[in-house]
Amino acid sequence: MKNLFKKKSVSQLLEENRSISFKKTLGAFDLTLLGIGATIGTGVLVLTGLMAANDSGPAVILSFMLAAIVCGFAALCYAEFTSTIPFSGSVNIYLYITIGEFAAHLMGWVLLSVYLLTTSAVAGGWSAYFNNFLKSFGFLLPKELITIPPDGGLFNLPAIAGTLFITFILSRGTKESKKVNNFMVIVKLSIVVLFIIVGIFHVQPMNWTPFMPYGISGVFVGSAAVFFAFLGFDALATSAEEVKNPQRNLPIGIISSLIVAKKVFIRFWSLSINLLIELNKKNGNTLKFPPDIMRIGKNRLNWLRY
Repeated sequence: MKNLFKKKSVSQLLEENRSISFKKTLGAFDLTLLGIGATIGTGVLVLTGLMAANDSGPAVILSFMLAAIVCGFAALCYAEFTSTIPFSGSVNIYLYITIGEFAAHLMGWVLLSVYLLTTSAVAGGWSAYFNNFLKSFGFLLPKELITIPPDGGLFNLPAIAGTLFITFILSRGTKESKKVNNFMVIVKLSIVVLFIIVGIFHVQPMNWTPFMPYGISGVFVGSAAVFFAFLGFDALATSAEEVKNPQRNLPIGIISSLIVAKKVFIRFWSLSINLLIELNKKNGNTLKFPPDIMRIGKNRLNWLRY
């Protein structure tokens, strides 16, 4: 029973890791882009649209703010731990040092479950975009190869291929993978900034009325869901041993990536909702939504007709 709460000291971890040498290649800028790349993605481009339609309406902006505040406190905790205990392992190591082995073991499974969930969501979202891209050229993959078994298919081939490709890049080492990540993040941010610049000239505040079609409860329900969109900044803690001056650079990377993500999310969705309503008006309030949204939300999309 005593072994369940056996702890490791920082000095013990230092001794164990003395023989393991990681090449320190990540600076504050690399960590910031790594955090942005892990945070801005399927969560904001896919999931939050459903939240706006079914739970929060235009007030999804407030949902993002509430989720950002909660994530901000979590980011401060991560920043404190990473600057004090600069070891790879994230929360698993922190619990091993402070509470004990059993708690660290459970947290290890929790982290594994979270990474499996988020990776599968991102892979599935990317697969949907990839399939739509192929459709624009008149090329269609068989349904069995883009659908998982519960939905009547065999497997999601694009999602599997994309995951294996990213795994291969990561296996090449941190120096090589960070170059790919930095390039992809810059491209992603450029597209988002272009969307914001173009869309800002079409903002009509009247389109946000009613602002809270589902009341304050819808805002809180939406914030609980869009919290998923902020997941990713915590993964920076796992790279502690590959960071130059981790006591300084890790807190900067974690906090700055969360701040950038929050600003992008709020601006992106305030414009997206506005433009969606304008498009609905120009189509005579006959904009057709996906059947699954209509089935779940039923009449809860009425706010789009104002």
